[in-house]
Amino acid sequence: MGWILQHKLFALIAIIVIVGAVGYGLMQSNEPASPLLTSEIVPTGSPSADSADQELVASLLALRAVTLNATIFQDPAFKSLQDYGTTIVPEPIGRENPFAPLSATSTTIRIPTPTR
Repeated sequence: MGWILQHKLFALIAIIVIVGAVGYGLMQSNEPASPLLTSEIVPTGSPSADSADQELVASLLALRAVTLNATIFQDPAFKSLQDYGTTIVPEPIGRENPFAPLSATSTTIRIPTPTR
């Protein structure tokens, strides 16, 4: 700490050079911008928009084709299953606003002041 106080100008220049080098390095990053950070709007007729739409439609059609078969509920193995869950006991509801000041009917605790 004493060296910094004796060489304030040198320390200030060193800090400025370090901050400048880090800033320059961050600005020269060649990584493409994240799609979430860009405001590029894809036109409706573009190939990427069409392929995304086709993928979405294909997924929706695949989900629509799913059918549920209820015969599993008639299976003896399913009927032999037991529920080991615990029942939740209803608790009384607290104050409507827990951060509101307490009512005047609350008890106050007086702390005795020490005598000298």
